[in-house]
Amino acid sequence: MSTAAFHISSLLEKMTSSDKDFRFMATSDLMSELQKDSIQLDEDSECKVVKMLLRLLDDKNGEVQNLAVKCLGPLVGKVKEYQVETIVDALCANLRSDKEQLRDIAGIGLKTVLSELPPAATGSGLATNVCRKITGQLTSAIAQQEDVAVQLEALDILSDMLSRLGAPLGTFHASLLHCLLPQLSSPRLAVRKRAVVALGHLAAACSTDLFVELADHLLDRLPGPRAPASPAAIRTLIQCLGSVGRQAGHRLGAHLDRLVPLVEEFCNLDDDELRESCLQAFEAFFRKCPKEMDPHVANVTSLCLQYLKHDPNYNDNSDEDEEQMETEDSEFSEQESEDEYSDDDDMSWKVRRAAAKCIAALIGSRPDLLPDFLCTLAPALIRRFKEREENVKADVFGAYIVMLRQTRPPKGWLEAVEEPTQTGSNLHMLRGQVPLVIKALQRQLKDRSIRARQGCFSLLTELAGVLPGNLAGYMPVLMSGIVFSIADRSSSSTIRMDALAFLQGLLGTEPAEAFHPHLPTLLPPVMACVADPFYKMAAEALLVLQELVRTLWPLDKPRMLDPEPYVGEMSAATLARLRATDLDQEVKERAISCTGHLVGHLGDRLGDDLEPTLLLLLDRLRNEITRLPAVKALTLVARSPLRLDMQPILAEALPILATFLRKNQRALRLATLAALDALAQSQGLHLPGSAVRVVLAELPALVSESDMHVAQLAVDFLATVTQAQPASVAEVSGPVLAELLRLLRSPLLPAGVLVAAEGFLQALVGTRPPCVDYAELIDLLIAPVYDPEGGGAPALAKQAFHSLARCVAALSSACPQEAAATAHRLVCDARSPHSSTGVKVLAFLSLAEVGQVAGPGPQRELKAVLLDALGSPSEDVRAAASYALGRVGAGNLPDFLPFLLAQIAAEPRRQYLLLHSLREALGAAQPDALKPYAEDVWALLFQRCPDADEGTRGLLAECVGSLVLVNPPFLLPRFRKQLAAGQPHTRSMVITAVKFLISDQPHPIDPLLKSYIGEFMESLRDPDLNVRRATLTFFNSAVHNKPSLVRDLLQDILPLLYQETKIRRDLIREVEMGPFMHTVDDGLDVRKAAFECMYSLLESCLGQLDICEFLNHVEDGLKDHYDIRMLTFIMLARLATLCPVPVLQRVDRLIEPLRATCTAKVKAGSVKQEFEKQDELKRSAMRAVAALLTIPEAGKSPSMADFSAQIRTNPELTVLFESIQKDSASAPSTDSMELS
Repeated sequence: MSTAAFHISSLLEKMTSSDKDFRFMATSDLMSELQKDSIQLDEDSECKVVKMLLRLLDDKNGEVQNLAVKCLGPLVGKVKEYQVETIVDALCANLRSDKEQLRDIAGIGLKTVLSELPPAATGSGLATNVCRKITGQLTSAIAQQEDVAVQLEALDILSDMLSRLGAPLGTFHASLLHCLLPQLSSPRLAVRKRAVVALGHLAAACSTDLFVELADHLLDRLPGPRAPASPAAIRTLIQCLGSVGRQAGHRLGAHLDRLVPLVEEFCNLDDDELRESCLQAFEAFFRKCPKEMDPHVANVTSLCLQYLKHDPNYNDNSDEDEEQMETEDSEFSEQESEDEYSDDDDMSWKVRRAAAKCIAALIGSRPDLLPDFLCTLAPALIRRFKEREENVKADVFGAYIVMLRQTRPPKGWLEAVEEPTQTGSNLHMLRGQVPLVIKALQRQLKDRSIRARQGCFSLLTELAGVLPGNLAGYMPVLMSGIVFSIADRSSSSTIRMDALAFLQGLLGTEPAEAFHPHLPTLLPPVMACVADPFYKMAAEALLVLQELVRTLWPLDKPRMLDPEPYVGEMSAATLARLRATDLDQEVKERAISCTGHLVGHLGDRLGDDLEPTLLLLLDRLRNEITRLPAVKALTLVARSPLRLDMQPILAEALPILATFLRKNQRALRLATLAALDALAQSQGLHLPGSAVRVVLAELPALVSESDMHVAQLAVDFLATVTQAQPASVAEVSGPVLAELLRLLRSPLLPAGVLVAAEGFLQALVGTRPPCVDYAELIDLLIAPVYDPEGGGAPALAKQAFHSLARCVAALSSACPQEAAATAHRLVCDARSPHSSTGVKVLAFLSLAEVGQVAGPGPQRELKAVLLDALGSPSEDVRAAASYALGRVGAGNLPDFLPFLLAQIAAEPRRQYLLLHSLREALGAAQPDALKPYAEDVWALLFQRCPDADEGTRGLLAECVGSLVLVNPPFLLPRFRKQLAAGQPHTRSMVITAVKFLISDQPHPIDPLLKSYIGEFMESLRDPDLNVRRATLTFFNSAVHNKPSLVRDLLQDILPLLYQETKIRRDLIREVEMGPFMHTVDDGLDVRKAAFECMYSLLESCLGQLDICEFLNHVEDGLKDHYDIRMLTFIMLARLATLCPVPVLQRVDRLIEPLRATCTAKVKAGSVKQEFEKQDELKRSAMRAVAALLTIPEAGKSPSMADFSAQIRTNPELTVLFESIQKDSASAPSTDSMELS
């Protein structure tokens, strides 16, 4: 017998003792043993433990019984399935016992066992088998109605079971429904309530036929409002509707047209509990079926507005109309209220709360109706801010906050001054309500109730975020409210921290001048919070103080407020926190950061306190825990335009910072390099030479490919130090340059590192005398290409040639007197027949940059060399020469551009390369310099278009786009004429050219472009496929990079876009390929482009989409071609996250194409690519299934449950599903996909 088995048998022996303490201790020890993962029970021990625990459930001592019940939980996972079934049988028998205590214990036991059963998703059948065993006994216990206590317990357990394991009980759903429905008319309220909960859970999991039966039953039982019926019965039915709506509302959509009018009628009956239930049902309908509720929005809104102020027990005479009514008929109303109502049984607050929640659900589910809500609902909500019941007030605030969140402009939205948009008008309406909101909150901000004040701060925070800068005029009210809460030491720390957090947000959104008059009253309570013993309070207050300093005394503007009266107090409070060493880490870090801001912004007013403060920061720099915030604080001080004297700490600080460059902590290295660069810029000449050399010794190791960001900051620092202390840099220039040249050869070199390298090289030759000689540096740069044995030229990536060429050009611009000689040398190298391909490529790329500054002599010579190189056998040389011709031409347009246009006209064979040159010239030249040539270039480009191939047309479009940017008001309107009269190729090129006018940054052409977008999108009606595809590509680019251009036009564009997602049979043809017939779909590319646009719309214009209509086309795409199915699977996964409600409504329809994809087989004998494509499709479909399962109610859908079971029974699908779940758990979800 094993040790564990022996120990357990001794415990079982003690459990039979007559002493209750022995039994209790033995059961407690058994509990501890069962909770260990390592315990293994043999069959005999299992049997004995189960028997003993079941016996102890009927123990005379209550404490022993309770412990025995708790033991059942861990025991379930340790014993075999038949033992679990034994436990369940015994518990079910006890549930029908005559003893009340045993019944209670059995109920608790069954719930414990159910909660510990492994979910069906794990593949274990135990849960399903146990539930099937229990279900029959529970239904008989519920149906017998002999003992209410047994019924209640059984209903509780059944609800629990259906909520966790509804789907696997499919075979029992019909019997459960027929057992539960009669309970709705039980005379006992508790039975009815539990039956309502159980029916809600059943509705989510049952089949469609049973759901229809349940809905019909409820509708048939609901009498007309005027038909005689007991109020209790009506209440129960409405509550059941609400429960079904909350758990399975997505399935109620088809029945709402019959349901809602009935519920509206019942709302008007004089029964507050019934009204609450009706409004809760409406809330569920709005959340789960927003589209189907559309016809009823007006009626339900008026009901909500009516009951939002339903308070018959309270005469609120603050409104003028009510005041007037009261004076007319006050006697009658007082008498009536005394007779009919008393505050003790007042239920009206629940009605008001349900109305507020229903309004919140309505606003949240229908963003398209926001303008109406701002007119009707917003003023009503503002009037109810005075609500006397705390719970209701919180929900009224919550509803208004939902409205504010819906009004918040989308990302990238820019308020167009010249034309009002819907977003702009919504914000304008909201601005008009700000005075009403502030007036309504004025008293609430000083309310005794903490919850009311917290609600005020939440609402105001949201309002400041949506309308930044619009609260400045109400600062006296806001400040007195903030000071009231911050200074209220009798309240909990939570409200004080909320007030501080709101103040911090306000400092970020409102102009600094608004705070100036209030600083004398605001600062003392904030200072008191800085000194507060509670660490979270002190940390929050230090953050506020930091924001105050940053906002009120900004570094980039002249000081509008004299800091003298405040600086001493702020400095003393912050330094007190900085000096203390026994503080929480968060407070230490905030104190250091706050000190950095204080010194950086007001250091010139600190006087004698400046040096001790800097020495304290130096001390914190030595501490491992506080070194990172101290480095950041020093950076702030060094960057300050106040040019503070940092001499006292520089000699000690620099060697400490040098040691940080060796640390593994990346954030510390980055912060240290930023600090060193700031110090070199501000204190450059005063930096001690010996300390600088210690720092420089660490730098060669940082200039490496392993961390490009660190390398960039290191090179930036080197450039700064070179200008300040060239002698120190000259000593380490050798190793640094060796590492930098290695870095420049990297194919992955980011633009930022290249710019930093150019700056450093220019600094090296720019000092007097130069740290490194110009000729020496040029030789070093070109050595890897010119000396292949030493540098290994073939190994150089294309990117490396461009990087080296940029550096050669940077050196030439730093030494203009050397530029002509360098250009001449490069021209000779390019012309020489002995030069290798690499040398020629580097020479041309360097000339592209150097040629512009070399003067007219070399340029004339260059023209012939470049033209000659366009005929080179090497593609790389031709491309480099083409690029160089354009870049050099941009610097000398009168000489080069006519020559280039003549060459394009005369040399059709070199047209593609010459167009590349033209594109470079148009992109690099100054717009004003190009204007005289615009007409000639325009004519040439459109003349070339009809005969060009697709690649050349793309290049022509890019040239046209660059040309339009030269003079948009003059050239952009010409596109209309070309679209109306041009050939298909010309129309396609024009639309592609428009795509090149869209960038992801604001551009002066945007307002003009926006006025034409609607006309360009009309090209979706073009009969030519290529034009339509080009239009979709352009639209996708606009949606992806600058959604504000198209957002307000989507109503007209979307029908045209959706039209392009349909399969057109007239575009499908069969082609003979040898003995086989091959099907070709000419419309596939256009459909694919349309679906790509749909995906982009999800990311940036979700609020403007009708998701139900959108999903119809996604559903069609799930059955389309491979490429489109891949796209729609990704879209479906995204939709499941972004808008789960409409997806849930059609989950049964969406599952079928996913199931078909996952179970499809590739024909035997297919090529390898077919198998790979099918595997990728399966994986993508399975990702969509996994995303759908993240919607809580989706797993309860019968078709989803059925497919989940199919996945578990198929080993191949199980492995695939598990690997996808593992991937999604380990990697963060990719929120967007580049498709533009």
